[in-house]
Amino acid sequence: MAEYKLDDKTGTTLHLLLFSDVTNSKELLDYMQAGTLDPELGFFNALLIPDVFPVLAAAHKSLLAKCRGCLTTKTPHSELVYNYSGSKHITESLKRCGINDSTSYILVARFNATPDELEATRRLIHGTEISLSELPVRADKAQIEKHYKVSSLELRISSLADAIVCRIAVRDAL
Repeated sequence: MAEYKLDDKTGTTLHLLLFSDVTNSKELLDYMQAGTLDPELGFFNALLIPDVFPVLAAAHKSLLAKCRGCLTTKTPHSELVYNYSGSKHITESLKRCGINDSTSYILVARFNATPDELEATRRLIHGTEISLSELPVRADKAQIEKHYKVSSLELRISSLADAIVCRIAVRDAL
């Protein structure tokens, strides 16, 4: 688990927890789709995340949309997954970068989490919490490159995480 301070002025933070061997992803998905998830969380298919940096870029973009009152999705947490995807299609974004019925490797995100909410999150997920340092090791780089259309030429001058951040940053401009 790690806590990242996103905005010094407001004190906004993002907590990230990484879980492997998750056995209740269908249940988590059902809670999320029904709007009964407590606490509200963002769920990522962690195989598509090579580093926390792109998630932090997506989180910053989500907070900006919330402050401007122009969220594209219903909640800041679903906006986070949507912004990470790089796609302008909400449903496709949530399906591709979020979890499905059989996802067993999940990155969980929570804005401004309290200690009680973090504990509730750990109880909610039936899996093993592991270190975020596992992200680069377990990332499905071929799938990430395909999803974000990252060429080998681009990877010669940049990292995969940087390529994703560029796509997150310019998605709305294209």
